Amino acid sequence: MRNNSAEDLSDMRQYVSFFLGEELFGVEVNRAREILNMAPLTQVPQTPDFMLGVINLRGQVVPVIDMRIKLNIPISEQTENTCIIVVEIHVDGGLIVVGLLADAVSEVLDITDDQIEAPPRLGTKIDTAYIQGMGKVDDRFLILLDIDKVFSAADVSLASEPGE
Repeated sequence: MRNNSAEDLSDMRQYVSFFLGEELFGVEVNRAREILNMAPLTQVPQTPDFMLGVINLRGQVVPVIDMRIKLNIPISEQTENTCIIVVEIHVDGGLIVVGLLADAVSEVLDITDDQIEAPPRLGTKIDTAYIQGMGKVDDRFLILLDIDKVFSAADVSLASEPGE
C-alpha cells in the first residue's frame, strides 16, 4: 500500500463500482445517494424500454433504469445480488434522482488520475460518449461512466414525468 501524500489525495476520486454481466462499471460516489435491494416496481405505460418502472423511495417517485438495456448489454436474469443504485443526474440545470438497476455492487474504489485512461475508440458495445475513462484497478478495467451523459434530457424527462 502506498503512502498517500496530500498531493496524491487531491487527484484521487472515489467510485461506486458495480457489475453488468462480467463488466465492471463505476459512477462517482458523490453522485450515488444509496444502494437498495431490489424492490417491487410499478410499471408505467408508454415509457422507453430501458425504464423498468418506478419505486417509492420515502415518498419520492424514482424511475428505475435497466442499465443493461440503456448500455446495449445483453439482458440476464435477476439474482439475489441485483440491486438499485440511486443516483443524482444533472439535466438542463436541474437535479433528477433515478435508480440504476445493476447485477451487483462491488465496492467503493479510490482511483487516482494516473490510473485513468481515455476510453477506447473501437471495440466496445457501449457508446463511448458515456464513458469518462477506463480506470485501471489491480488487473482489470473499470468503465467509468459519465452519468449525466448516459441519459439525454429527453430520456430523463420521459422517465421523470411518466404519463405526460
